Amino acid sequence: MREYLLTLCITAAVTYLLTGPVRKFAIVAGAMPEIRARDVHREPTPRLGGIAMFFGLCAGLLVADHLTNLSEVFENSNEPRALLSGAALIWLIGVLDDKFEIDALIKLGGQMIAAGVMVMQGLTILWLPIPGVGSVSLTQWQGTLLTVALVVITINAVNFVDGLDGLAAGMVCIAAAAFFMYAYRIWYGYGLESAAPATLFSAILMGMCLGFLPHNMHPARIFMGDSGSMLIGLVLAAGAISITGQVDPDAMGLFAGSEKEAVHQTVPVYIPLLLPLTIIAVPAADLVLAIVRRTWNGQSPFAADRGHLHHRLLEIGHSHSRAVLIMYFWSALVAFGALAYSVNSGAMWIVLGIMALSAVGLVLLLLPRFTPRTPRWAEHFVPPRYRRRRAVDVSAEAAPAVAYATSGGTQDGADGEAHGDGAAQDSEHRTPVAVGVSGVNGATAVGSRSRLLDERKAGSSR
Repeated sequence: MREYLLTLCITAAVTYLLTGPVRKFAIVAGAMPEIRARDVHREPTPRLGGIAMFFGLCAGLLVADHLTNLSEVFENSNEPRALLSGAALIWLIGVLDDKFEIDALIKLGGQMIAAGVMVMQGLTILWLPIPGVGSVSLTQWQGTLLTVALVVITINAVNFVDGLDGLAAGMVCIAAAAFFMYAYRIWYGYGLESAAPATLFSAILMGMCLGFLPHNMHPARIFMGDSGSMLIGLVLAAGAISITGQVDPDAMGLFAGSEKEAVHQTVPVYIPLLLPLTIIAVPAADLVLAIVRRTWNGQSPFAADRGHLHHRLLEIGHSHSRAVLIMYFWSALVAFGALAYSVNSGAMWIVLGIMALSAVGLVLLLLPRFTPRTPRWAEHFVPPRYRRRRAVDVSAEAAPAVAYATSGGTQDGADGEAHGDGAAQDSEHRTPVAVGVSGVNGATAVGSRSRLLDERKAGSSR
């Protein structure tokens, strides 16, 4: 465990330290696209954060190769090299897209080629454990098609959810943490060496996301872009592919009967392995809904819009940070719920706990739809939007303003204090800004940064 923690920390440190220089490079290189209709930020923000994440991946693999126990993963398996090859290809395609906005079909072809490169080097699904049937061996073509499909779906699911500051990195980090705990349990709990590469991939993926998050949280200073979202999606899929089909039910010793019965008894164990989309169920659901919505409206499935789940949360009335935290909550509930069920599927408290947390999540999701009345004594402990509105004397508010105007804009002493109180009252009764409009909940929708946009529009050299 210590070597995994060391690999994770070094990956996170390299990613964090390189993100600052990468941000400056992105600004110089002009990787700052104009604000689009579906964006929620207010000023151009540099992309190419995936460059730092890729070098963090390289650093993590390099350190693991020189550690005593983890070096055996590189000696007994070619999967780390296969991951690095596929990651380098998908990262290069992402960098080109962040800079030049390449066509969506070209990106899809690049994703399939990157998956094919990993298959050629041994990172593929060999067989599937099917309940009631047993372990079914796959032909070379079947394994290749299933592997490529899993990689492409996972990459695009992560890419679709990358719409708010810190959303994709945080959700993938949660998924990687759950998958790491499961893979580590299979490796050390049952002594299966085939789970070692997946455990390493998950630890490195957590380091990549944790190192990038401080720069990407709201308000974001840099975006990961497609070079980062496609990269972490590929690494997440590679971990699932690495362990899927490599686990022998008889070797795990969970059931002493036939192989068919063993597979049937260990169905909960295979849920996170066969379907990594249960770990990233939220972005996967967003992907499916986006395809159905765009096809229904007569648009291309690759056409961008503002109908994603995180956009819906903003339209409901959630702030930027709260929308991200809600998405974190649901991702953790699905990921760790599947993990707990795979450990002990017979415990009723797990099902009841998931149901209770789901109810809490629904309440948090619909919270902006109602504004409860807070008692007077508790108003200091809740946000201003939940406080009672006091009656305001309009004439009392207008008097300082009239006096200020007639005096030529100068006030001092008591008049200045009155003006300050009036401003405070105005700030409390300020008309709320409509949510859902592009840019309102963005990374720079505050104060002085909005003035920078006005200067740029006026022809400023900034």
